[in-house]
Amino acid sequence: MSKRRLHQLDDETQIETVFSRRDFVRSSALVAAALAASKDVFAASAAGRPPVGEGSAIQLGVASYTFRNFNRAQMIGFLKQLNVLVLNAKDTKDHLPMEPQAEAAALVDYAAAGIKLHAAGTIYFPKDEDADIRSKFEYCKRAGIGVIVAGDPAPETLPRIEKFVKEYDIRFALHNHGPEDKLWHSPLDVLKAVKGMDPRMGCCIDVGHTVRAGTDVVQAIREVGARLFNVHMKDLTNFQSKESQVAVGEGIMPVKKIFEALGAIKYKGFVDLEYEIHADDPMAGVIESFGYMRGVISGMG
Repeated sequence: MSKRRLHQLDDETQIETVFSRRDFVRSSALVAAALAASKDVFAASAAGRPPVGEGSAIQLGVASYTFRNFNRAQMIGFLKQLNVLVLNAKDTKDHLPMEPQAEAAALVDYAAAGIKLHAAGTIYFPKDEDADIRSKFEYCKRAGIGVIVAGDPAPETLPRIEKFVKEYDIRFALHNHGPEDKLWHSPLDVLKAVKGMDPRMGCCIDVGHTVRAGTDVVQAIREVGARLFNVHMKDLTNFQSKESQVAVGEGIMPVKKIFEALGAIKYKGFVDLEYEIHADDPMAGVIESFGYMRGVISGMG
């Protein structure tokens, strides 16, 4: 055999070794995260403690958009596996339909599974009309939901929405969508718009979109303060790239500092994982994300 062929075989062996090591490290991390999640489940059950999301300083939940390619029954199974029984539900698939009869059927399923709906969204408000806005508030009222995560209301629509916030006593959390959003790039844009309005008019901070807008997410949390009603958590490897999303803990998002800032403002809402990649097979990344976030919370005491 020629020396050139020997070198080629050596190179191929090295490449296979690198990939096998990388796969082993990733697989080990996933197994460790899964074991950590399982230990949380069994420890909570043994001690009679509620699942994550009920009673801890940082309350973790899930945005149902994470499971957008799965039906309600499948999603409920995933939530039980994660031991996360709080949900930010969206009208996607059959998660929380807008139609009243279908919504009622969904609520029966969630109640039977012991799952609490703490927010709904993202809900869009394209019309500056009472009837359209009222229908969204009625939707949330029927579900006993206290926070609307809102997508795209125009600034001139906010005073009309504020009237319904007062009537229904439901908080309105305007979601920022980063540099692509024509109106709401950053939570600070939202804050400027709702400042001086009813205190139930506020923000849902999406940490990924916030950093992509060039905003310091930790400082934004501190500035928004009492007007912060929901957080969407994700991680990125590049703060300029929406496509760089990874499982929480694999990127450069300052998760611990985010949690510390939430503690500093005495945030009482939920941090909802919104895992937008691998839509057909999200659970490996979701388990890894919860394993990491739970580890950070545990380390913070």
